[in-house]
Amino acid sequence: MLFPSKMLPLALAATLACLHTAAVHAAGDSVIVLGEVPVYSGTGGALPPTSLLTSVDILGADKIEDKNVMQSWELLGQLPGIQLTETRMGAESGKATFRAFNGEGYINGIKVLIDGIPSNVNSGNQRFIDMVFPLELDYIEVVRGTNDPRYGLHNIGGSINLGTRQGGNYSDGRVTVGSHATREVQVALGRESDGFAQNYFIAHQGSDGHRAHSDSEKYALGGKWFLTSADGKIKAGAVARLYSHKAEEPGFMTATEMAQNRQQTGAHNANDGDDRAMQHLSLHLDWQATPALFVSNKLYFNHYDDDRRVTFTNNASASLNNLPRQRRVWDEDQTGLMSTATWRASDALTVDGGLQIEHQKNLYQRYRYAFAVPTQFSNPTHTSNDDRYTLNNVGVYAQAIFKATDQLKIIPGLRLDKFSGRTTLSPSGATGALQDYGWIKQPKLSMVYSVNDATSVYANWGRTFQILTGSRAPAYITSANQATFAPSINTGTELGVKYKPHPRTDLRVAFWQQDATDEVANMPSTGTNVSLGETRRKGIDLQASTRIGSAITLWASHSVQEAKVRRAFTASGTSLAGKEVFSTPRHITNAGVDYQATEALRLGLQARAQGSYFIDDLNAQGKFGDFVLVDFNARYALTKAVSVDLQVKNLTNRKFAYVWWDNFFWPAGSAQPMYSPGAGRSAFVSLNVKW
Repeated sequence: MLFPSKMLPLALAATLACLHTAAVHAAGDSVIVLGEVPVYSGTGGALPPTSLLTSVDILGADKIEDKNVMQSWELLGQLPGIQLTETRMGAESGKATFRAFNGEGYINGIKVLIDGIPSNVNSGNQRFIDMVFPLELDYIEVVRGTNDPRYGLHNIGGSINLGTRQGGNYSDGRVTVGSHATREVQVALGRESDGFAQNYFIAHQGSDGHRAHSDSEKYALGGKWFLTSADGKIKAGAVARLYSHKAEEPGFMTATEMAQNRQQTGAHNANDGDDRAMQHLSLHLDWQATPALFVSNKLYFNHYDDDRRVTFTNNASASLNNLPRQRRVWDEDQTGLMSTATWRASDALTVDGGLQIEHQKNLYQRYRYAFAVPTQFSNPTHTSNDDRYTLNNVGVYAQAIFKATDQLKIIPGLRLDKFSGRTTLSPSGATGALQDYGWIKQPKLSMVYSVNDATSVYANWGRTFQILTGSRAPAYITSANQATFAPSINTGTELGVKYKPHPRTDLRVAFWQQDATDEVANMPSTGTNVSLGETRRKGIDLQASTRIGSAITLWASHSVQEAKVRRAFTASGTSLAGKEVFSTPRHITNAGVDYQATEALRLGLQARAQGSYFIDDLNAQGKFGDFVLVDFNARYALTKAVSVDLQVKNLTNRKFAYVWWDNFFWPAGSAQPMYSPGAGRSAFVSLNVKW
C-alpha cells in the first residue's frame, strides 16, 4: 500500500505544522516554473495558469531550445512525475504521461494542446506533438489533476499545452550533427511592428537511428500572422503548420535477440515503416470588450494521415485473425470552435466560461498479410477494417474565482460534455450510432489558502471522464442486443503545499488520488477493448528548485505512485482486484544542475530515473523497464550572437529498454515479453546563430 487515504489530511497537517502561520494580503498559487517563461500580468485577457489551483508546472524556452530530441514529447521528461513511454518504432515513437496513466496507447488520459488548440488524434494519442520543434517553443505547461474545467475529451488526468512563439523580433538558427548520422536544421523568424506580428518556422531532421533499419526523415513548416488594433483591444490572426515524416521501423525483439545484438533488426521487419503527414490551420480572434470583459475565439482544423506497415512478431503459425503483419491506414479530420469569455466583475470575483464544438471525420483501414521474410505489403490476405466514422463533441463550462478573504480563494466549476456520431464498417457493411452517454456532468471545486508570504496550501476535487474510442463496437452500436456503456468517471482529490522560503527557491508537496468507474483500456488500432473496471490511482509528488547565487540552479523531484484495479475480471472470470495496472512504474525521479561557469560557458547535468512495472494485467510475467539515465550539456558563447552546444545523452551508457507483453499475436503458450532497446551513449554538437 502506498499510503492509506485517511492519512492524507494527517500528512498535510504535519507539513503545515512546520510552517509559520502569519497572515498575508494575497492568495497564493500552486505553480512551479523551471526556466524563463512569459510574464502573465493578470490585468486582462484570458485566465493565466496561476489561476488553476492544482499542481501546475511550466518549462521555459531556455530549458527547451538547446535540447536535442528526436520527438518533442521527450522534452517533457525534464518535468516532475512525467513517464516517457519510448516505443521507438519510427514515427510511432512514444508519448508522455503522468498521474499513473501509462503510455501504452490503451488508456490515453492526457489532453494535448498546441497554443491552446486540441491536438490529440481520435484515440487520444499524442501524435500532433511531433509537428513542433524545440526552437519554435516558448514554453510547455503541464496541468495535473481533475479540477480544470476548460477541457473535456481526453482530459482524464490532466493536460499538456505546448506554447509556440508569437510576436517579437528575432532571427534564430540552429544546426545539429551527431550520433547515428543525425542532422538537423531549425530556423525561427519573428517580425513585429505597427501592430502586425509575423512568425515563421522551418525545420528538417534526419537520422539513421541507433538500430538497423531505423532511418527517419521529417520536415516541418509553420507560420503565424496576427494583427492588433491601434487601441490594443482586438487581436486577430491565423496559424498554419505542415509536417511530413517518413521512417523505417526496426521491430520489437525477444530477450534472446536483444542479448545477441541490441542494434539489430529482424529480417521479417525489412519492409516495415511509416509515412505520416499532418496539417493544422486555425483562425484566432481576441477582444477586450471592456476593461472587465475578455472574449476569445479559435476556429481550427487538424488533419492526420498515417500509413504504417508493421510486423510484430516472427511467427509463421499465427492464425488468420491474429496475423502479426499489418498495414494500418488512418485519415482523420478535426474541425472545431472554442469560444471563451472571462469577466473580472470585481477584485473579489472573476467568472470564466466557454463553449467548445468539435467534429471528427475519420477513416481507419487495416489489412493483414501472409507470413514472409521480409513481409511484402501487397495483396492482403485479409481485410479486417475499412471503417468510416464520425465523432461530435459539444462541451460547455463555467467557473467562478471567488476571493473570499485576503488569504482564501475558492473556485467552483462545472463542465458538461455530450457526444454523438456514426460508423460504417466494411466489409460487413454494418452501421451504427455512437453509444449515447447523455450529458456527462463534471463538477469541480478548488481552493487555496495563503498561510503567509511564503506558504500556500491548496486543495481540489473534481470529476473527469473517459469514453470508448475507435470505429467499432463497443464504442458504436452496430448490432442488436449490444451492451450499452456509461462513461467512465474519474473522481480526483488533491492536497498540496507550495512553500517559497526564498525568492529563488520553490518547494511543493502534493498528495493526490483518482478513482475511476468502468475504466476501459482501448486499443482502436487492434480493435481491442479490455475492461479494467474500478481503478484507483494515488501518489505523492515532491518538488524542489533553487538558485544559488548567479551561477548555480538546482532542481529535483520524486513522484511515488500506484495504479491498482479495485474490481474487475478477465474474460475467463479471474478477478483482477488488487492487481497493478500494467506498464505503470511505482516511482519517477528527476534531478538536475545548471552551472554558469564563466560568462561564456554554461554546463548542465540532468538525471532521470523510473521504476519497473508489470507488463500484463494479471501481474504474472514479472516487472521490467526500470532505468537511471544521465545527460550532460554544455554551451559556449563565441560571441553574443553565436554559440556552440554539446550534448551527451545517456552519459553512463546505461542499457535500458521499453518492454511490453506480446499476448495477442503468438500461439497459445508462446506469449513473451518484447523489447525496444534504448540508445546507448550518444553525442550531438549544435551551432546556434542569432541575427
